[in-house]
Amino acid sequence: MEEYIVSARKYRPMTFDSVVGQQALTTTLKNAVRSGKLAHAYLFCGPRGVGKTTCARIFAKAINCLSPTESGEACNQCECCQAFNEQRSFNIFELDAASNNSVENIKSLMEQTRIPPQVGRYKVFIIDEVHMLSTQAFNAFLKTLEEPPAHVIFILATTEKHKILPTIISRCQIYDFERMTVQNTINHLKRVAEKEGITYEEEALAVIAEKADGGMRDALSIFDQAASFCQGNITYEKVIEDLNVLDADNYFQLIDFALENKVSDMMVLLNKLIARGFDGGNLVLGLAAHARNVLMAKDPQTTALLEVSQKQRERYQIQAQKCPVNFLYQVLKLANQCDINYRQSSNKRLLVELTLIQIGQITQPEDSDSPAAGRSPKRLKSLFKKLIENVQQRPAVQVAGAERRREVRKEPPTPTPTITPAAATPAAKPRMKMGGLLTGTFGALRNSTQTQTVQAEPEIKDKQAQTLFTQEQLDLQWVAMCNRMPQQMVGLAQRMKNLHPTIKNYPEVEVVIDNQQLLDQVNEIKGRIRATLCNRLENAGIQLQLRLAEADEIKPILSRREVFDLLCQENPAVQKLTKALQLQLA
Repeated sequence: MEEYIVSARKYRPMTFDSVVGQQALTTTLKNAVRSGKLAHAYLFCGPRGVGKTTCARIFAKAINCLSPTESGEACNQCECCQAFNEQRSFNIFELDAASNNSVENIKSLMEQTRIPPQVGRYKVFIIDEVHMLSTQAFNAFLKTLEEPPAHVIFILATTEKHKILPTIISRCQIYDFERMTVQNTINHLKRVAEKEGITYEEEALAVIAEKADGGMRDALSIFDQAASFCQGNITYEKVIEDLNVLDADNYFQLIDFALENKVSDMMVLLNKLIARGFDGGNLVLGLAAHARNVLMAKDPQTTALLEVSQKQRERYQIQAQKCPVNFLYQVLKLANQCDINYRQSSNKRLLVELTLIQIGQITQPEDSDSPAAGRSPKRLKSLFKKLIENVQQRPAVQVAGAERRREVRKEPPTPTPTITPAAATPAAKPRMKMGGLLTGTFGALRNSTQTQTVQAEPEIKDKQAQTLFTQEQLDLQWVAMCNRMPQQMVGLAQRMKNLHPTIKNYPEVEVVIDNQQLLDQVNEIKGRIRATLCNRLENAGIQLQLRLAEADEIKPILSRREVFDLLCQENPAVQKLTKALQLQLA
């Protein structure tokens, strides 16, 4: 049985022309060989698996060739080329600086430079992972590197150029190797598959190329793994299953769901992916990369930046037509924030879910803010769009007994207030706003002047309702009523919040007011307040009594400090805790 050799070794380039994705560098090296203008030290730097060591070996072989071709390639016929191919050349030395990084190793190497080559022109020393040398080793290497013997050439290779001393870099010619593009990797894998007699789908090779992240050696290793799993027929589905990578369809679906505000579908898809063992952080990173690709596909000038197969590029262009630019910007921003906070989060899944919820709400229209509080706060958007539509289609809900609790009917028209002749402008037309009964009762007063007088009381919807209510329910509906009052009555609403209605003789409600001016203002809308409470508490028998507070009933308004001091007097434990923790009132 023939010995198996992995593709990364079996198909390792032996000539400059067979090196993939580094045409500019290989052309420069060939021209140097052809012209004979060789430097004494070279530095090859770049990411892993892009051909640094391979090019160093090819270059060493070419400069020792006794009869190089006109293009600068080795002839593969002379004794030096044969010795190199059979791995018995004494002119080429390789040193792994990761395991030979001491001063003694460098001194031993320096001693070998004194002996000239017996066959060939140069002694070539290839030092791989040179950044692993210690500082002392670098310093011992400096003098020889600056003025080596005429027959010595050093080729240094590293993946981390920034770790090399500047004094070393200044003595070398620097060659920066590029990452492999996806298309170059796909083309090379096609040639390997054809030589091995393996059938393939281009989309499957694109997944392998993307997984390799610009490294050809990694791509060939993954290719061997996929070929073993697929038994000679590399398909997209099998590669996805074997490598356990997220299918790009998931990202396309997430973007489509987000455009349609289908947050629930996004949550279901996220749960399926997590159940399959995928990490939420990787999902967000993949979604960010997908959004970036969609953004690049919107402009023909940036489409070339997509490192994907032609079929995938077409899918990105189709989705880019549906995605607004601002939407893609927001997706990238939210995904980046999630990536920053992911490692520090104690509940990582919740962080991912919140990010997807925010992404799913980007294109959702802003909710209209209620101006009842005299401001326009930014509310959280509703989670599901269908719920918003249902609420918008339901102006009011009338409840009367167990059987009528689910009936929905339109609210009766609001009586139009009568305007005295002193008013200069007509009353504004009442506007319906979702979310409150007071829109009908107070809506007609929104644009009215102070000279308006209300002559007609609003109608109580269910005059037979006798539902029991408690003091807590009364307090809750009173505050809710104040919050829903129109913007023109903001000042009155704020003062009414400080009033405390109480149940005297059920269902009679009494409100004690501490000054005559406020009492007069509340009396003007007394009928509307009663109608609102009757409708909200579902009791038509409610009677509202307003009276001016007696002298002993008026309580002073306390400041925050006075409230806190009173609390400490009534609860000594609070004062003790404040001193123990050295707390201060903000």
